[in-house]
Amino acid sequence: MSRANLSRLISPQSIAVVGNRGADFAIRESKKLGYSQKIWAIHPTLNSLEGVKCYRNIKDLPEAPDATFIAVNAESAIDIVADLKSIGGGGAVLYASGFGEVGEKGIKRNQRLVAAADGMPVIGPNCYGFINSLDGVALWPDVHGCEAVSSGVAIITQSGNIGLNITMQAIGLPIAYMFTLGNQTNTNIADIIHAMLDDNRVSAIGLHIEGISDIESFDIAARRALKKKIPIVAIKSGRTDASAKIALSHTSSMTGSDQLFSAFFERLGIARVNTVPEFLETLKLLSVLGVIDHNGVASMSCSGGEAGMMADLIDGLDITFPSLDNPHKNRVKQTLNDYVEVDNPLDYHTFIWGDRKRTSECFKQMISGNFAATMLLLDWPSNQKSEQKDWDLTLLALSDAISGTSEKAIVLASIADCMPKRIIKECKKYGIAPMIGLDICLKALNHSYRIGLAFQKSGMQSIDILRSPSDPNKSSTLTEFEGKKLLKKYGVPVPDGEIISSSSEALIVADKIHYPVTLKVSNVELVHKTDLGAVLLNINDPIELEKACQDLFKIGPSLLIEKMVHDPVAELIIGMDHDPIFGQYIVIGSGGILVELFKDSCPLLLPVSREDASMALTKLKIYPVINGYRNSPVGDFEAIIDAVMSVIKLISENDIAELDINPLLVLKGGSGVIAVDALIKLNLG
Repeated sequence: MSRANLSRLISPQSIAVVGNRGADFAIRESKKLGYSQKIWAIHPTLNSLEGVKCYRNIKDLPEAPDATFIAVNAESAIDIVADLKSIGGGGAVLYASGFGEVGEKGIKRNQRLVAAADGMPVIGPNCYGFINSLDGVALWPDVHGCEAVSSGVAIITQSGNIGLNITMQAIGLPIAYMFTLGNQTNTNIADIIHAMLDDNRVSAIGLHIEGISDIESFDIAARRALKKKIPIVAIKSGRTDASAKIALSHTSSMTGSDQLFSAFFERLGIARVNTVPEFLETLKLLSVLGVIDHNGVASMSCSGGEAGMMADLIDGLDITFPSLDNPHKNRVKQTLNDYVEVDNPLDYHTFIWGDRKRTSECFKQMISGNFAATMLLLDWPSNQKSEQKDWDLTLLALSDAISGTSEKAIVLASIADCMPKRIIKECKKYGIAPMIGLDICLKALNHSYRIGLAFQKSGMQSIDILRSPSDPNKSSTLTEFEGKKLLKKYGVPVPDGEIISSSSEALIVADKIHYPVTLKVSNVELVHKTDLGAVLLNINDPIELEKACQDLFKIGPSLLIEKMVHDPVAELIIGMDHDPIFGQYIVIGSGGILVELFKDSCPLLLPVSREDASMALTKLKIYPVINGYRNSPVGDFEAIIDAVMSVIKLISENDIAELDINPLLVLKGGSGVIAVDALIKLNLG
């Protein structure tokens, strides 16, 4: 399927509809959106449908249609797709269900459908189709809320009902395209993203995702969006960690596939949101203002309570309310009463309420602080329009303040009831973003800032999906000593030590590596040795060592004796595991007992750069400890990154099923790191 063929389908010069129920809506809704090109109807018995003459067979049409909406049963749909392909049709939307979603019979039917299409793009089956509000096309089997627009956002969802509901939004989001993809037989999310990137009228892309069947093609499309600086916002179902499993290493249970999706989206500069309101408001902000270029924002309101609430709500986000310097404060103060305490967020009180000129001057001086965006909190009352003039005047004052400038301004209502529809239109006319929900607006700004950071990066590498055999019976676990030898070969420091089988051997090795030492049972069956009493630490002399040997030889015939490492700054875990979707991935997190207690970890998808590893480390809760919390020693940051990169080189050159270094002891700056425990599984198949 070529992008040219898909473009023909979604921006058609001619439309055909097949069937009755559902097909009638496609005609009616397209006409309502202003479609004035050729429309044909096909039905075996009806003479007309929605005032359009019916042909008996698709082969009877005067010419091949660019786009065809097929609203018949699954078996008939396959035959119609084959006929459409034979006459040179541009593509089809399949409303029918009964394909891959219904089991083995449906899967076979799906295969026949793909063969019938033979490369012709098919949206669906089991979908609502699409709406193109730019060109007035609605291959859609129901009512909808889209209106004709000249530019706007494209929304792609796998759910017809969610797509329908979103079209009914009344918050001022300009929807240029709405796609519901259903089963994605031969046209997937990535294909549609490419088509949207080919249309310069699309300002942003919104994705509602249940799953991604082809990670590599999605990665290519998303990286293209990043290069073109078209923002993508995603809401993905399935945040619960359904893929978590109990396995040998901590790594396996630390990160579920949903965390990997979050890492994947972050890698691609895609803003992941949790709720539909946050999804829509973020898209609206991006469509009106684009991305913001730094993280300093401002807030203005005539209420101290609102100013305080905004200050609380921004906590934990990357965006900030920077304080005003004295000259800036003085400029703002000169526009207000002496009783007003000027700060950011600004409570400008009500002394200037109703005075457009004074209000505008106040706003102008406040905005002059080089903020990335400025919010004006303004809730309209629900009384008559004639009684809302002071609120309207305040909006006009903001418009006056930004007139002739490139300042990004937002009018922010706390709830939807306080943002009249007419005000939404007025805001957009002035280039002001009409936003709803204090917390949602701040989150949207945060997403805008983070997307902007992603736009500044150059040359994002394509994702590297390294698959491992899925049969756990075809793997072999190395002993800890063997695993550490492999780590040392690739540059990961490990303690000096040897395998011993008697107390006398232990005493000889201890003299060589010097006390204090540790003693462990060497047995691949004993994974969490500490819990089983199979590890003894801080052995300081031969008497203690002989006693320790007596105790541990009761558990196993071979022991590992190693040099004891003292006074680490922190303990980390570095792990590698395999996900069925993303392949091999790296995990870095708090180590030791904290790995399970705090769940403090960050996954990294391959390939990983030093910058990626460094960024992951700074996200950890334990990072302040590594960075010298409260004047404690600073850990060897670069040595940690070296260890991560060494592990990545190891797994790239060996067939590793699973790897778990826990803990990796972080020593003070310049002293390095040491892997004091390790578990490695090799693939055999």
